[in-house]
Amino acid sequence: MPINEHQAMHGGLNPSGVGKLIVTVITDNYYDSVRAHPPSGKRQKASPGVSIHAEHGLSYQIETVVNGRSHFFMFDYGLDPVGVMNNIELLGIDLKKVNAFGLSHGHFDHWSGLMSILERSVPGTPLYVGEETFAHRYAFRPGSEELTDLEQLEREAIERQGIARIIEVREPVEVIPGCYMTGKIERTTEYEKGSTDLLIKRGERLEQDHFAGEQAVVCNVKGKGLVVISGCAHAGIINTVRYAQKITGIEKVHVVIGGFHLVNASQEMIEKTVDDMLAIAPDHIIPAHCTGFEAILSFAKKMPHQFILNTAGVKYEFGA
Repeated sequence: MPINEHQAMHGGLNPSGVGKLIVTVITDNYYDSVRAHPPSGKRQKASPGVSIHAEHGLSYQIETVVNGRSHFFMFDYGLDPVGVMNNIELLGIDLKKVNAFGLSHGHFDHWSGLMSILERSVPGTPLYVGEETFAHRYAFRPGSEELTDLEQLEREAIERQGIARIIEVREPVEVIPGCYMTGKIERTTEYEKGSTDLLIKRGERLEQDHFAGEQAVVCNVKGKGLVVISGCAHAGIINTVRYAQKITGIEKVHVVIGGFHLVNASQEMIEKTVDDMLAIAPDHIIPAHCTGFEAILSFAKKMPHQFILNTAGVKYEFGA
């Protein structure tokens, strides 16, 4: 079945491996100009009047190197278009070279910078999204009964712009050579039930948002194993990693990076998550964005040799 504008179907996952994978964190919640470079990475330094912008948002550029050739995929787009474009310029990212775009889910801290980025991209570039990406969403802040309107990404606005070609992902699909979006993530972990404070509008009803169409990204790096990249992991970061292992048939996990959505989670849930991640045993664990201070601290304490403190503007290189 050919891929059309509305749906991408799984045509057989065969992640033979990329020679090198480069993940650039365009924006994240935290920035530290003087912190030492992380393992396998390099942080962007500040200079007088010039700085990376940090925010409550997340955005990546992912580069795979296959047979000596680079391919570029952008995944999520942050909250503040001005700040995100500032970072793209400082990081030397050429949006004309992006071969494909992808979005993890329909929360504004992941799509607000999208339109500005698409304006500077090549017309006809595919934009991969999951089910219900364009739905209207709401939330209750913890401890509050006041409903917050999270708005929605408008499919019609993207189509009117006439640049990106929207492709809905339901099954795993290769978006650039060696890099896959997961499709719908299976829910197998007993304690990863999502948040009752996050809502989605279906018709005239508000219901708990289970993020049925949430996407993550997975790549296999030759000689290293899987790199699993999440946006928020509303599906659960353990569910996400285990599903990546299942669809690739590869058990070895080299890196898990991204938002793990453990902010405001109970300490019990945090500990269960960390213990299950210990059992998965990635070489590097890089929590970001919505993971939450308490969970980041737990990962740092229990996985000190694997833990990397992420910052906006860092570029990681995995592989040869």
